[in-house]
Amino acid sequence: MSEPSVAFFGPFGTFTEQAVRSQPDLANGELTAYRTVPDVLDAVSAGRADVGFVPLENSIEGMVNFTLDALAFDHELLIVREVVLDIHLCLAARPGVRLDDVETVLSIPVATAQCHRFLRDRLGDVEVRAAGSTAAAAQEAAEATGDAVAAVAPVVAAERYGLDVLAENIEDQDGNQTRFVVVSTSGVPAPTGHDRTALVVYQRADQPGSLISILQEFAARRINLSNLISRPIKGAGLGDYCFILFAEGHIADDVLADAMRALHAKQGGVKFFGSWPRADAESPDVRASADTRWRQADDWVNELRRSVQR
Repeated sequence: MSEPSVAFFGPFGTFTEQAVRSQPDLANGELTAYRTVPDVLDAVSAGRADVGFVPLENSIEGMVNFTLDALAFDHELLIVREVVLDIHLCLAARPGVRLDDVETVLSIPVATAQCHRFLRDRLGDVEVRAAGSTAAAAQEAAEATGDAVAAVAPVVAAERYGLDVLAENIEDQDGNQTRFVVVSTSGVPAPTGHDRTALVVYQRADQPGSLISILQEFAARRINLSNLISRPIKGAGLGDYCFILFAEGHIADDVLADAMRALHAKQGGVKFFGSWPRADAESPDVRASADTRWRQADDWVNELRRSVQR
């Protein structure tokens, strides 16, 4: 697909836009910012955009539950790609404002909390005010009159609103990353050997051992699960949960397909929402070994079955 239209979780000037622009085939397409993740997914489902771009997981905050729930319960979309972005924040202000001039700092509370040490040590006496987003903070800092106002925001927001960067990489913790995913109405990418698959598994009944019966399908086939999340089923009342699983492997892999087949037969329901290449391009050796052994075992069983009299 050349120059696809992309719906993304906005506004412009956020880390989501920065992640989109890290993908050459998407950055040159028509980009439309939407206010919420469901709005992005609605646009893709309705055909107003070819693909959607939304956050899925943060290394500090964990899974983005409103994205998971929307994909699991409200839309029939497939994850076709993941993009991992290193999260770095800067302090930015209008040209001519120096660090020592700053009297007010704007940003979302999560961002200012992640930069608490810098703000305490370098700007201990300034007023910190909340903004609707890091991009909105940058825009407000650009339009401010009077007091010297700075924003805690990504560099892409500073560039969009014409701000000078007063200090870079001001976050307290190194290694903060966010995983974004690209979603589409159809198309599963070809297996690469370093893939990830997401499933929603609905239990047939909430009873002792129901979770272990799900996990055993993966353990018996030596399939690694990178994440397991329980989520309440919408409209089902308290105590009714499903499990969202992220497994190493691709639906085209015989072993993973066999596990999915067993889950579909034994559990209350299974929803598939994608197999796609891992962003780190790593493939555990145990996965390839399990695939080989499974094919050998399948060949053995098929050979035995050929001896059955007809």
